[in-house]
Amino acid sequence: MIKKIWILLLMVASSLGTFAQNASSSADLKKQQAAIQKEIDELKQQLAETNKYKRKSLAELNLVQKKLRLRESQIKVINDQINLIQSDINQSWRDIVKLRAELDTLKIQYQKSVVYAYKNRSNYDFVNFIFSAGSFNDALKRMAYLKSYRAYREQQAINIANTQSQLEQKISNLNLSKKEKSSALEEQNKQFKVLAEERAEKNAVVSKIKSQERELTKEMTAKRKQDNKLKSAISAAIKREIAAEKKRLAELEKERKAKEEAARKAAAAAAAAAKKEESSTAATKTPAKPVEEKPVAKPTRDADVLEIREEIKLASDIFEKNQGGLPWPVNSRRITMKFGRNKYEGLNVDYENEGITIEAEANSSIKAVFDGEVSAIFTIGSVQAVILKHGKYFTTYSNLSRVLVSKGEKVKTGQLIGRLEEKEGGRGELEFLITNDNQINLNPELWLGK
Repeated sequence: MIKKIWILLLMVASSLGTFAQNASSSADLKKQQAAIQKEIDELKQQLAETNKYKRKSLAELNLVQKKLRLRESQIKVINDQINLIQSDINQSWRDIVKLRAELDTLKIQYQKSVVYAYKNRSNYDFVNFIFSAGSFNDALKRMAYLKSYRAYREQQAINIANTQSQLEQKISNLNLSKKEKSSALEEQNKQFKVLAEERAEKNAVVSKIKSQERELTKEMTAKRKQDNKLKSAISAAIKREIAAEKKRLAELEKERKAKEEAARKAAAAAAAAAKKEESSTAATKTPAKPVEEKPVAKPTRDADVLEIREEIKLASDIFEKNQGGLPWPVNSRRITMKFGRNKYEGLNVDYENEGITIEAEANSSIKAVFDGEVSAIFTIGSVQAVILKHGKYFTTYSNLSRVLVSKGEKVKTGQLIGRLEEKEGGRGELEFLITNDNQINLNPELWLGK
């Protein structure tokens, strides 16, 4: 009997552990679903902003496709919730079956003990049972047995009540899980309907853009030419910075050697003067030892030049530490073309982007994403571009109508550096790039804040 009670307790403890784990997982899934819904709501707001433009853009298509992906993720999370709830339901059924079987066993055993007690209820029988013992010790054992048997019956009654209570709780939890599953299934069906609507919305946008495919092809050709010029300008700017820094390091090394030579000559002159001195006091004086300066390190590659001086290295380190937290350069997060390869379903577009292209209202403020120095300002066709230097990193802002900073100027995070040129219909597209001293373009989305 004691073994059965222990099995029951272990079963209940295991069930409670599984329930706690599932509750934690369910809470995590609900948090995921809320985060996805928040992102979907933000995308809806951004899509609403694109409706003011007459012409459909790749930015709108990107937003619609991203919304679709998020909706599919949300449905997957809801499906995970349903599976988790079903797992709870299955476990609850198993526990109910076990508890009912245990309850039946307890009731049968209790019934037997009650019948036995009823048959032997006479005080005479109990007294006779004790006094019929062969010795005093045996009588004491018989008294202890009767006492423990009474306690056993009482414990049986408690076990039955506890098992009954646990069974009722399990049934209650089961009913709650069923309601929760029903609610989750309703939500899933609702999301499937919304997904179908959003797929139709995406198809409509693709169809509209496809009707403008000739203009889009011209735009892609123009962008490719502009990007090539931009790439050449960034490369030239980085080379100029490296050359200027090499010159600066050479000057520092020249200054160091000049100081070292002057100190050596001064020490030699002091030593010669000391020898000529006749007084013992002067003779005992030791000439001051010149302070030796560290020679400027020589880089093994041109790109390493921007990592030698402590001032530049510190700026690079601080910029790196802010990866994933840099502010966006414009008050919009509508990405027309992401970094790297861009291919759109249903459209003849296959483009390798050097940075990210952000759609925003024409004349929007373009701001520095980090403290730095204006490395270059140049013109590409009818638009202007600015390159800022942040240690060994460079950020480029292109498609500006006006530039509000000058070359060599120190800028702060969030400082206005220019205005966005209008592309058509009141909208513009900022080309934003992040490049390192090896002239490798980095994915700006990994650097900008979420």
